[in-house]
Amino acid sequence: MKYETPDTPDSQQFTDPKAAVARLIQLYDQATGFLCDTFTRAIEGAPPQHRIRAYYPEIRLTTHSYAQIDSRLSFGHVSNPGTHATTITRPDLFRNYLEQQIGLLVKNHGQAVQIGVSDTPMPVHFAVASRPDLTVPQEGAADFTLRDLFDVPDLSTTNDDIVNGMAQPAPDGAGPLAPFTAQRVDYSLARLSHYTATDPVHFQNYVLFTNYQFYVDEFEAFARAALADPDSGYTAFVATGNATITDPEQPLTPPVKMPQMPTYHLKRADNEGITLVNIGVGPSNAKTATDHIAVLRPHAWIMVGHCAGLRNSQSLGDFVLAHAYLREDKVLDDDLPVWVPIPALAEIQIALQDAVAQETALEGYDLKRIMRTGTVASVDNRNWELRDTHGPVQRLSQSRAIALDMESATIAANGFRFRVPYGTLLCVSDKPLHGELKLPGMASDFYKTQVARHLAIGIRAMERLRDMPRERIHSRKLRSFDETAFL
Repeated sequence: MKYETPDTPDSQQFTDPKAAVARLIQLYDQATGFLCDTFTRAIEGAPPQHRIRAYYPEIRLTTHSYAQIDSRLSFGHVSNPGTHATTITRPDLFRNYLEQQIGLLVKNHGQAVQIGVSDTPMPVHFAVASRPDLTVPQEGAADFTLRDLFDVPDLSTTNDDIVNGMAQPAPDGAGPLAPFTAQRVDYSLARLSHYTATDPVHFQNYVLFTNYQFYVDEFEAFARAALADPDSGYTAFVATGNATITDPEQPLTPPVKMPQMPTYHLKRADNEGITLVNIGVGPSNAKTATDHIAVLRPHAWIMVGHCAGLRNSQSLGDFVLAHAYLREDKVLDDDLPVWVPIPALAEIQIALQDAVAQETALEGYDLKRIMRTGTVASVDNRNWELRDTHGPVQRLSQSRAIALDMESATIAANGFRFRVPYGTLLCVSDKPLHGELKLPGMASDFYKTQVARHLAIGIRAMERLRDMPRERIHSRKLRSFDETAFL
């Protein structure tokens, strides 16, 4: 079959990370520009005579010796001699990340990386994603058969085989260099825009997840106060629908139709701000959100939501710092077996505990009055109390669980799977085993007094993590025997 492809330069060796990323941007722009121009002509009634194809750029490293590395660093080097490669998309969006990762490779291995064109075709759907004036019609809607002329998404390169530890070497023997392929990243970027109604460019490196709208209102109030403080370092607040304010007095008009997971970004230079995602209720939403946010390689994500307290010694409004998880959410069983332990990460735990202490002005043993550390159970049935509770209660007691929700274990397990540092700080909103159910009047009083403080603790913890060296946050606990070089 004859293909029409863009003219591209030959592969080139680079030791300068900035120059390497500049070449990636050049190759990517050539490919997307070629596909967009040809697709536009086809939609306007001049379909091409031959099949159209452009390829993702790639980074390739071949080394013949083991690297001499700082053993404290969990990324930035390949485990074994050989060739490793990864396809790249949106190098403009990932510029800082790519420069850092390439720089570490060059430094740790003492040799150049090769930048060129891969053999992975770029689907036209992803090429036109950055062009709001272009949309790919559904099958049969155009005057030509789309798949006869252009490449479409391919599930064989859009999967989690690398992060799940199931990836096989490429036909040329190259191993993976990064945790995600270009098509997998493109797919998630498109899904993020759909589910959150914000452009992925706005996502920050520190992500808070919640399961209640009340936290969104408090987050906007905090953001406006931060924008009013010239020393805060925050520069803008982006709401669902990409509505952006830089002045704390600017109004925000909510979109006519809210997305499934409303998302808000308090921005800072180099994406070092905080993103809040209201994932709603349930492990399916938690998995969906984290599946896609993971491709942005955030430095940490933390769940700050409500839970059922399981101990009589707890009071409504108490905090729960998870140090273990009982996984009965079931949505990740095929990707991460339930026998895999999800360890607590010391840096996250300390940041959260210190944030609770600062916000409540309690220290040491006194902190135990309002916060317990223990196992959090996550289930997939919101109304588990309405069934025979003998079995569930026995398992909860045997696990030593102190709280129950529907999202925390999923977020932690996906953090473990995707090598994204994770944590959980919950707030007790009901105690179903002790007759304190979540009722409207009681709930409103609880929300008024606790949400602002809980969110402030989450923000304090993220700001503390931001001040830590990156190599401390990205724990070696999250890395397996044979890891990709890229974080």
